Amino acid sequence: MTTSQGQEIMEFNLQVTELGRFLQEELTISPAEISLVMQKQEELKAPIPMLLWQYGLVSRSRLDHLFDWLESQN
Repeated sequence: MTTSQGQEIMEFNLQVTELGRFLQEELTISPAEISLVMQKQEELKAPIPMLLWQYGLVSRSRLDHLFDWLESQN
């Protein structure tokens, strides 16, 4: 693994951690629900926000809030 690959992995892990924190603190999604969505995301290769909606874990307004947060992270 090159140094840049290691840095990319660390940045990805930080983003996932920040996303998890946002989902728990701002959208009040439980760790178990987040875990389920992350497993399904790996299995289905679907976007996390769409899985949250599909499984009924976020309303339309909360989905919009999530998209706004994700946009602000870039």
